[in-house]
Amino acid sequence: MALFMVVLVLLFILALSVCTALLRWNELKFSKKGLPPGTMGWPIFGETTEFLKQGPNFMKNQRARYGSFFKSHILGCPTAVSMDPELNRYILMNEAKGLVPGYPQSMLDILGKCNIAAVHGSTHKQMRGALLALISPTMIKQQLLPKIDEFMRNFVSDWDNKIIDIQEKTKQMAFLSSLKQIASVESTSIAQEFMPEFFKLVLGTLSLPIDLPGTNYRRGLKARKIILTILKQLIEKRRGNQESHKDMLAYLMSKDDNNRYKLSDDEIIDQIITILYSGYETVSTTSMMAVKYLHDHPSILEELRKEHMALREKKRPEDPIEWNDLKPMKFTRAVIFETSRLATIVNGVLRKTTEEMELNGFVVPKGWRIYVYTREINYDPFIYPDPLAFNPWRWMDKSLESQSNFLIFGGGTRQCPGKELGIAEISTFLHYFITRYRWEEIGGEKLMKFPRVEAPNGLNIRVSSY
Repeated sequence: MALFMVVLVLLFILALSVCTALLRWNELKFSKKGLPPGTMGWPIFGETTEFLKQGPNFMKNQRARYGSFFKSHILGCPTAVSMDPELNRYILMNEAKGLVPGYPQSMLDILGKCNIAAVHGSTHKQMRGALLALISPTMIKQQLLPKIDEFMRNFVSDWDNKIIDIQEKTKQMAFLSSLKQIASVESTSIAQEFMPEFFKLVLGTLSLPIDLPGTNYRRGLKARKIILTILKQLIEKRRGNQESHKDMLAYLMSKDDNNRYKLSDDEIIDQIITILYSGYETVSTTSMMAVKYLHDHPSILEELRKEHMALREKKRPEDPIEWNDLKPMKFTRAVIFETSRLATIVNGVLRKTTEEMELNGFVVPKGWRIYVYTREINYDPFIYPDPLAFNPWRWMDKSLESQSNFLIFGGGTRQCPGKELGIAEISTFLHYFITRYRWEEIGGEKLMKFPRVEAPNGLNIRVSSY
């Protein structure tokens, strides 16, 4: 027994020594003179576990120790983290000066090499131009909003006297609404096969790029292959039947002079995946959290309902939400902005250095990621007095939306191109939901705010007619 205990102690000391040596080796590896201060954690994994588990607390602790610009190793790569508002604005506004998109390898692998987050320079302009043409005000007004209205009206039509998981429903809503805009006629027939694979794809983009059985990364890669097959078959079918369609896919496939941005099939497919992916997270989570915040603040719900009831009174029951109805929805827009700010749907953006560069007096080597961490701006009391309060009225002053620190929808050349389309979708969902129903939470499920805003056990509500 004594011998066993001695062996156990020796093994523990050996393991401790190996761990210490690995940590020390990794720190020495990234100890080049002039680098920002900070720690790098373990080889390969770095500090990803601490970053994902502790979230904002990890960032605050590192800032307290090393300042607002520090180094780390997260999501599979060495990273300089910026929590400095002025530096963040500089980085976002100066992409051409040695900076390109720097999204995690898992995201690049799963979303495709042609997705708008992966490309830069002239290719980015081409892909962004094609995307902006799809979601321009004219397209939203003439083609997309009628589809959104029809979908939302039908989607919430049978919720009366039911207990629903609003998190699951808003996920389905965001995906199916986008799919209808992309392929209006075929969306119903492909949704059942497409949707579960898409959800696996989303989880895969937020994982470490370790291609082993059972990992979210492996499942995400497999889901991408299945989605590629679905979309290739859809494109081939469209080309074969020569029917006329009015949707995003028809525009992307168009060869006439109205389409300035001719894309290959691979680019079309990655563009479709990008549209689905980028709209899904923001629309679904913002919609869920708006329902949550409105439930918790009855006076705000009443003000919002007043705005929508006034609109409804001017229409017949069957009349849709139209483009001209969106502009007067000032309080609705304020609720959406305040939900996005308080919930912090997006925590920051990533850039990658194409050359060694100096930022805030420190050297950032070529190939490093720069994490522009914007979360703290959302809770800055100098910008947002009483920042932890849900107060949509703060957004009724339009100057707040136009300020340079307004980074809820990104910034610089990478500001979210689908901002107005997303607002139109959420506004239309809220219109039909709050004018038809009242609701109460049941269960009091816990909410997680990092790395994604989610309710791990769902967010159940009991719905009844208004």
